[in-house]
Amino acid sequence: MSHNSIKKQLEVGEDITYVVKYAFLKLGEVRFNIVGKEIINGMTVFKTIASIDSYDGLPFVTIHQVYKSFLDSSYFPLSFAGTLINDDTTYTEYSFISDSVINVVKGNSSTNQVHLDSSVIVNKRFQDGLSILYFARMNTGKDTTLFVPCFVNEKQEIATLTFHSENEKLEIDSVDYEIDCLKLDGSTDFVSVYGFTGEFEGWFSNDIYSIPIVASMNVLIGNITLELISWNLNNWNPPEYKD
Repeated sequence: MSHNSIKKQLEVGEDITYVVKYAFLKLGEVRFNIVGKEIINGMTVFKTIASIDSYDGLPFVTIHQVYKSFLDSSYFPLSFAGTLINDDTTYTEYSFISDSVINVVKGNSSTNQVHLDSSVIVNKRFQDGLSILYFARMNTGKDTTLFVPCFVNEKQEIATLTFHSENEKLEIDSVDYEIDCLKLDGSTDFVSVYGFTGEFEGWFSNDIYSIPIVASMNVLIGNITLELISWNLNNWNPPEYKD
């Protein structure tokens, strides 16, 4: 049975972690947190963070990145910040002013230099590279295709998201039963945060939280899989699939 008629929700304190697999290699982990919620100018705002860390000792990839997005109750961003952490740490910040302006600041934290400080005039609301995950989660199970405007790499882009209402069963290493899931697939023509581009598909828990369980996507090095390995959310566990 699909839960597509049940309103999805986000919960402060959500903490979910994924292992990143490339073929038979485990490259690192991606962790998502909902760290706060407050009322700003009469709007409910969720504060979300994603961190990406490659495992030590990998010969061909070293990645340490942090992304933050503040979302309103319609799951569109009010602000976005991305930091690429290395010997020369850089950052990108977007401020979304309704559906009319996006302010952009880019700089180098190591040298305290600002490389770009500008504004982009727009005529619609946009998702950023992190907020689109929460937007997608809150729309699972609807049996529809959405063409979602995204502001990524200072460009106006489109992500195609196709949602499916038929539930599917899925197995992961972290639980000893089949999980009840809803599927999403889609594509982008741009390189987003995490470096992903092109076609992707994901499976989400078939419940009110719509937690991502497994995702398959293309990144710069090839196709990778993200698989849920740990979670902390109100005694939540992945829902068991039942015929």
